[in-house]
Amino acid sequence: MADFTMPALGADMEAGTLLEWRVKPGDAVRRGDIVAVVDTDKAEIEVEIFEDGVVEELLVEEGTKVPVGTPLARVRGADGEGPPVQTPPPAPEHVAAPAPASPPPSPSPSEHRPRVSPLARRTAERLGIDLAEIHGSGPGGAITQADVERAAGAPAAPSPPPPPPPPPTEPAPPSRQDAMRGAIGALMARSKREIPHYYLETKIEMSRALAWLEQHNAKLPVAERLLPAVLLLKAVATAAAETPEMNGFWVDGEYRPAAEVHLGIAISLHGGGLIAPALHDADRKSPGELMAALLDLVSRARGGRLRSSEMSDSTITVTNLGERGADLVHGVIYPPQVALVGFGAIRERPWVAEGMVGARPVVTATLAADHRASDGIEGSRFLALVDRKLQSPEDL
Repeated sequence: MADFTMPALGADMEAGTLLEWRVKPGDAVRRGDIVAVVDTDKAEIEVEIFEDGVVEELLVEEGTKVPVGTPLARVRGADGEGPPVQTPPPAPEHVAAPAPASPPPSPSPSEHRPRVSPLARRTAERLGIDLAEIHGSGPGGAITQADVERAAGAPAAPSPPPPPPPPPTEPAPPSRQDAMRGAIGALMARSKREIPHYYLETKIEMSRALAWLEQHNAKLPVAERLLPAVLLLKAVATAAAETPEMNGFWVDGEYRPAAEVHLGIAISLHGGGLIAPALHDADRKSPGELMAALLDLVSRARGGRLRSSEMSDSTITVTNLGERGADLVHGVIYPPQVALVGFGAIRERPWVAEGMVGARPVVTATLAADHRASDGIEGSRFLALVDRKLQSPEDL
């Protein structure tokens, strides 16, 4: 029997809200099946399961917010091993409560009626005095005319104090955008505080890449044509596969290179905010496959339909602000990753080639890297490799 727990859908996630179960007790599940939907500060994420088995018990109700690592369900392995599900003990038989004792006999109304002299009664009626509000001073508490006259001449009882003001209303919960900004800010502050960043940049001449792209797109339907960003992503992914110092994680005081290249893509969301899900095995995809995967990932990210694996296993991240008009971006590493690549806009710039100055399309590439996992030499080699990849676009 294994516990299915609230996953960490990013380094900045501390808790999540279980929005929806997609399974019920008794359902068979296979690795990769969507079993739940979890709400984080950034998005609603479809959560996958990573083992085959049978759902034995759901431990958390929909709508409940729980910390990362909290057991959400129990799953019996596919081999059927594991202790049987314990059924609750039968409820104890109902025992009737003893009947309440009969209340004592109520006193007769006459026992509570105050004694009033006839003259005092007539005076009270004339003055509109409620005899029930008067304490008699006569023998045995009898109300006298003097008691009524004193009551008539007494000042009016003070008005009750005004009710206290209502307690202050609870502040409205933060919007998703505010929560996302807070989560991003906290993670970036942690990154800058804990990771010894170093920064490098280089300018890459893009004439060959863009010429190849134009020829390649001319053979394709409009819907299948590639964007220049795809060549940049492919160059980074293949360079990362050949530079293990840039592709992996700093965990528990040591660097652990990743076996695959899962390229984190920084995606701006409608209404503000940022998210960086992974393009899995980006180095192994053709440019056409990478383009299709990118369009699908962006669409699902902005529609709130990402999967948990896409939020938790990026090995290196790319941010491209060229489409927003920025010429240069120096990013902050997304922990526990150890590198982030940034691209600005591709612009016509003066370029010297073979002793001649001319206008060429140029993009500025930057690298933010973790000094615990690499040095400037490895970082420079990595950027140079990205450049070489883009000078041979037909091989990407």
